[in-house]
Amino acid sequence: MDLSAYLSGLGMGLSLIVAIGAQNAFVLRQGLKGGHVFAVCLTCALSDVALIVLGVTSFGRIAAVLPWLDPVMRFGGAAFLAVYGFRNLMSAVRSHGALDVSGGNGPTPLWPTLVACLAITWLNPHVYLDTVVLLGTISTQYPGEEAAFALGAMTSSFGFFFSLGYGAAKLRPIFAQPTAWRLLEGAIAAIMWAIAGSLVVGG
Repeated sequence: MDLSAYLSGLGMGLSLIVAIGAQNAFVLRQGLKGGHVFAVCLTCALSDVALIVLGVTSFGRIAAVLPWLDPVMRFGGAAFLAVYGFRNLMSAVRSHGALDVSGGNGPTPLWPTLVACLAITWLNPHVYLDTVVLLGTISTQYPGEEAAFALGAMTSSFGFFFSLGYGAAKLRPIFAQPTAWRLLEGAIAAIMWAIAGSLVVGG
């Protein structure tokens, strides 16, 4: 395995994934609430793996064969993020307390959580831009070592999501304060709407 290709994939993957977005906000929120953190992190990481493989192997052919995919993903993703942002805003407005760090509030059941996680991941065109298009394009700079580049990018995804999900637990004392929890919910709503607006306007 070419170490330079692996490290390039690792660095590029991290540079793309650390930006605050809908997926990262979701993982952070689940980490703070202690809601199925492992399952959520694993779902996000495995989704990235699938998209990275897709990008490294066949991103060019997909765009040529399915020209309608871009507008469908943009507007579908925007609609989902707008609704999800509204739910976060309502949570901030109606909240009567803070995050229960003892776990008394209980997490959302597993399957609804995973469905929301998958929707935020797979309905967000920015995810495809980062993984399929950008990483797929850059991987062509390492002919014969695309697998090493892809492995580096996959490593960055696993490392980042699990660090974010489990690292969020250290912030629980802060979000035990009602105002901090409401601000987080409001900030997540703003992020969701900003991304939704960029998808509609930037198409």
